[in-house]
Amino acid sequence: MSEFTIPVLLHAPAPADHPAACGGDCASADKLGFDFSFAYQPIVDLAAGDVWAHEALVRGPQGQGAYSVLQQVNDDNRYRFDQLCRVKAIREAVALGIDARLSINFLPNAVYKPEVCIRTTLEAARTHGFPVDRIIFETTEGEHVKDAAWYAEVMREYKRIGFQTAIDDFGAGYAGLSLLSDFVPDIVKLDMGLLRGIEASRPRQAIVRHVTALCCELGIRVVAEGVETAAERDFLADIGISLMQGYLFARPSFQALVRAQQLSMFGEPVPV
Repeated sequence: MSEFTIPVLLHAPAPADHPAACGGDCASADKLGFDFSFAYQPIVDLAAGDVWAHEALVRGPQGQGAYSVLQQVNDDNRYRFDQLCRVKAIREAVALGIDARLSINFLPNAVYKPEVCIRTTLEAARTHGFPVDRIIFETTEGEHVKDAAWYAEVMREYKRIGFQTAIDDFGAGYAGLSLLSDFVPDIVKLDMGLLRGIEASRPRQAIVRHVTALCCELGIRVVAEGVETAAERDFLADIGISLMQGYLFARPSFQALVRAQQLSMFGEPVPV
């Protein structure tokens, strides 16, 4: 579930805190001017009965909500903030003993050149011994993408390097299916608004069935996010969705990873 919504202007000039202007230490916390940390929420695999990934959600240093941090992000520090988010999410997750994938929200408008802007992430992964192919970069479809071709180029480059890519909040934003025609991600996360009360809504059922079938045809994995009830879970499992995220299973845990045995409503794997 994305909590990382800042207005997007893609393919912008190099920001003031780009490596050319900040001496190559853009992931330095000292120069950012404020501190932050992460809460981690699991994405569960019902078929395997395990945690498939953990999503890193930005929080204040004492666990304050995401807005307390994001309101401090501006044009002058956006690049440094985005770079530091990647490094800190990896470092903290490894320190907590992560043994699943790590999903990181990123700011497309903070990307000047993807091959340059990814260097600190690669260095952090190598430093902490975390496999690059277990890092998922999420960006939300809910943002207004003014340069769809540039957006697709950024995502393709990340995928080429070896990261997994995900479109978050799919079905809630501006781009819709046209986004998939420009770029085929590894993962699509269905917006919670499409899933709320789906067991009793024929229109939602039809939409989710067709989107799931489309993703299957394109080789895209589907994650149902914001699952809150057993009825939602069971309907989604019945149509073949096994990856889910939401309060039914676990809330975000500040500076901690939720393990499979700690998940609520998860005593036995749900058949899919």
